[in-house]
Amino acid sequence: MDRTPPAAKSDEIELYIRTYYSLLRSSGPVRIRSLEETHMGMRSNLHHLADSPDLDISALVYSALRLPEQIVDTHLMVMGQMEDVFAREGYAIETWKPVRARARRRKYYYNAKSHTMAAFVASVSDIDDLVPCMSTFQIEWNKIHQKLSNGQIRERLLHHKDTDPAHSVDLLTAISDALDLTPGELGKLGQLWPGSRLITNMQKAVRHRMDLRMVVLGSGLGDYRRSVQHWWGKVEAAVPHLSLWERPIYFVSSNTHSIVNLITGLSWELQHEILDFVRRENPEDLLSELTALPDDEGAHLQNFLYYASRLYLSSLPDQTQVSALVAERERAAGVTRVSDPHCLDVEAQIVELCKLDRKRLDPRLQGLSDEEWELLRESNAIILNIDYPLGMAAYHIFSQVSTAVGRIMGVYVLGKAATLNGRVGDVMIPNVVYDEHSQNTFLFRNCFTATDVSSLLNFGTVFDNQKAVTVRGTILQNRSFMHVFYEEGYTDIEMEAGPYLSGIYEDVYPQRYPVNEIVNLFINVPYDIGLIHYASDTPISRRQTLLSKSMSYFGVDATYATSIAVMRRILSQEATRMAKLKKGAGPLALPERR
Repeated sequence: MDRTPPAAKSDEIELYIRTYYSLLRSSGPVRIRSLEETHMGMRSNLHHLADSPDLDISALVYSALRLPEQIVDTHLMVMGQMEDVFAREGYAIETWKPVRARARRRKYYYNAKSHTMAAFVASVSDIDDLVPCMSTFQIEWNKIHQKLSNGQIRERLLHHKDTDPAHSVDLLTAISDALDLTPGELGKLGQLWPGSRLITNMQKAVRHRMDLRMVVLGSGLGDYRRSVQHWWGKVEAAVPHLSLWERPIYFVSSNTHSIVNLITGLSWELQHEILDFVRRENPEDLLSELTALPDDEGAHLQNFLYYASRLYLSSLPDQTQVSALVAERERAAGVTRVSDPHCLDVEAQIVELCKLDRKRLDPRLQGLSDEEWELLRESNAIILNIDYPLGMAAYHIFSQVSTAVGRIMGVYVLGKAATLNGRVGDVMIPNVVYDEHSQNTFLFRNCFTATDVSSLLNFGTVFDNQKAVTVRGTILQNRSFMHVFYEEGYTDIEMEAGPYLSGIYEDVYPQRYPVNEIVNLFINVPYDIGLIHYASDTPISRRQTLLSKSMSYFGVDATYATSIAVMRRILSQEATRMAKLKKGAGPLALPERR
């Protein structure tokens, strides 16, 4: 019998979390510097040089990518759930500038006059993400301030004018020496702050130490629930003719591109244009990938086209025409997008199964018979695909959806994870999940096995019957914490599975999810539970991660292998349901479980 891992929490991490939540109860702004000691004390795996005078470039880049670039000028970070939460406290964010982080989907607004940034938070997971990121960034920024404030480099920076490229090159060399950076580390900073922004930010670092403050507005659970209700209202309003409240729903949490690419056929339609573009422009060095593609395997080319199509379409001069073409192809495939649902930065896609065009589907989805396709044309079922949310937002969203739709037919969750025993690009299929939020260990029957994915995967390896742990935040982990789980056989670290399983529990049982229990979901769950994770990080071995560069073909390969497995399952299940309905087995008859 699986059990909760002993000492499944780190005292240092718990102290850090308790500290910032206790401080955030204050009615006034809280200084990030009040958290620096406990932040350093937890010895985060992603910020292992926090208490060292040496720069931790990887941690600096990681945190900076998850914050808008205006963070270098920000004095106050205000967090809230909805526009009216900010408005009732006097923050007129509708007049502020919308800004974005490159590696985190979250709504931000910035007021340059007051140096104030507003961040929308969908759950406590956003706070568990934002606070450590701000702490990490401030600690590393102030190291830069300290190192550049000594010697002649300070005066050179203060008096530098960006007019002579030769002087800029010499200055970059001096900055690198002052910060004790390797050429590779300086290159990472150059990618983070390209062009003149690197020297500009170094000038800002010389002029001031960072002293960020933060405040949380409307931190009650009701505010989070209201923001999700508002989000769902926008989704329903986008498809009033579908009456989602009476439709069978296949719920998918994945991304906004893979399923749409698989069913619209647009990439194949533009195949020659995309390949010509790659040969001519070589974006992201894709020409070398194209040259290396096998001649006799279509799957490689299909995945390549899906990835390169985004770059090709974004390069075209008439984006209005591009948007119209994409929208038309998606409408023909029965897809409705809800791309700006306010509050939560979680895009939703509604797919009507009866409108799928078999001729335009990815060839790997052509396994059904003619009779089964005829049955699908009579289906009233919907795929609701959402751009996977962060942490506990998954619980709030699924709780809302499960109470608002006609019937849940399956829950399929695809996402990135860290692996403790595999390589980047491998796929993990868990049937045990320990959830840090609830301290529950969930046992469930995963509808997917290794054979469902392995034949679709060109590079990585598939591991099923795995044990996953849902953590509260990426920075809120240290090596001793991970080793505790590794010793208990937990090798899959991610952020959404536990909250989704808590939502499934409440959809099935007439009570709130329990706390600190072993929860058996093998029985009483009348629909598929399918969780698939693909490895984007190897935190113990410190090998290269997908997150450190543009998505490689390991990532694209795993994304489409898992997405195809989900679509195959949905199509098969719905064809079986419609066949039973046709035979008079009842409108709510469910496909047989494997």
